[in-house]
Amino acid sequence: MTPLASDAQRRLEERRAAIERALPEAPTSTAWRELAETEAALDRIEHGTYGRCESCDGAIGRQRLLALPAIRHCIACSPFASRG
Repeated sequence: MTPLASDAQRRLEERRAAIERALPEAPTSTAWRELAETEAALDRIEHGTYGRCESCDGAIGRQRLLALPAIRHCIACSPFASRG
């Protein structure tokens, strides 16, 4: 496991625990979606695909992963990217 994936795993596990603690008090669809995205990122770490874009299979930038550890897409493939 790369140092980036190891750090992301730790941060994602902490985030998962925080979401799970908050769910009984605020069971919103956003919280459930964030929990699902966190679980999916942990699965990608486990299967060795963490840091790869799910659309183009290119690398997701280190800074992007540090800011958004559960992200699935590189900037170019992001659903929110400007398409010019």
